[in-house]
Amino acid sequence: MFRGEKGMLTLNEDGVNDPILADYLTEENLTNLRDEIDLLDGAGNEIDVDAIQHGKLTPVFFGTALVDFGVTSFLNHYLEMSPAPEARKSNVGPIDPTSEEFSGFVFKIQANMNPAHRDRIAFVRICSGVFERGMDVTLTRTGKKIKLSQSTQLMANDRETVNQAFAGDVIGIYDSGTYQIGDTITTSKQKIAFEALPTFPPELFMRVSPINSLKSKHFHKGVEQLAQEGAIQVYRNEYNEIYLGAVGQLQFEVFEYRLNNEYGVDIRMESVSYSVARWVKDKELKALKPFQDSRNMLVTDRWERPVFLFANEFTFDRFKERYEDELTLVDALDVNVEIGAE
Repeated sequence: MFRGEKGMLTLNEDGVNDPILADYLTEENLTNLRDEIDLLDGAGNEIDVDAIQHGKLTPVFFGTALVDFGVTSFLNHYLEMSPAPEARKSNVGPIDPTSEEFSGFVFKIQANMNPAHRDRIAFVRICSGVFERGMDVTLTRTGKKIKLSQSTQLMANDRETVNQAFAGDVIGIYDSGTYQIGDTITTSKQKIAFEALPTFPPELFMRVSPINSLKSKHFHKGVEQLAQEGAIQVYRNEYNEIYLGAVGQLQFEVFEYRLNNEYGVDIRMESVSYSVARWVKDKELKALKPFQDSRNMLVTDRWERPVFLFANEFTFDRFKERYEDELTLVDALDVNVEIGAE
């Protein structure tokens, strides 16, 4: 389908090569459209519904929500292609979606969904059983019993209370700071923990501080809450300076915007010459200080785990060779399971 001045236009089996498009686009724009579609056809894979159903291939859609181009088509294809819920790996084996015991995991946390109320929502993907509002569950990480009395489902800007949900559904539950990304909740007497979500190694780093020192309290609260969402990684050095780690520059820009918009804090962001982060296993922080020099920096993550930041891979490799018998260094993916289990 194609959106023109007269509304939605259905193309024939030739797609963008349908001659009718010449009535809606200039010759230059039509040529560009067809050339770019040819590029996509050459760069992508053939559609394979079976591979999509088994999670081996992910379809990519192009459109824009701002002008509602392609959104309806995307939703229709999403409904057609989405696979049914499958068993999810856990520490006690695969959990079948048809199991009677309720289980789910937290895959996203969003602070200030309603800035006027400073609310925080933990999004839970249900893996098995039936969710009933008001039910009691156990948070595996802490063993704590929790009553799920405030639950919602969201679609765009609409939010409504959900009383019942099933495997494959996503619900939002009120969070006062109890949950972490990767947490498992369940009614089972077994200590079920679903496999952890991946944490990608940061490649960009910034030192960040509030411009107005009187806003320090709001600044630290914002940093803590936004770090818990998992979109950006936060580190502190021995002087309690805060460093952010991210995969892309956009994450810094979003962080800066949200601190200003939601917490009223203007910040100063300074680039630092680090690009590699490695966690240290089985060593206390104080025992690692002798290993710190001008080519690295020792910091802690938000779980207070020791981390070395290096300028580049060459610096890291030299450090690793020098101390390979004394230190075990791992990246974010390797420590992910440990983080998710705590």
